Amino acid sequence: MKIKKNMGSVDRIVRLVLVALVAVLYFMNVISGTLALVLGVLAVVFLITSLVSFCPLYTLFGISTNKKS
Repeated sequence: MKIKKNMGSVDRIVRLVLVALVAVLYFMNVISGTLALVLGVLAVVFLITSLVSFCPLYTLFGISTNKKS
């Protein structure tokens, strides 16, 4: 089963920047507790979707930021 990519380069870069931002905020102790947990889970999801260039929510809503789609 091959997954059709639905994320463009800009979308992937924005997500990776957000992942880095959450990591920096966490390691500098700016965020902690429940907020850190929620943002951490979201960051992991963003990281995975960026690496595979596929977002399941985009499929549900018929969205594609990939210009080649």
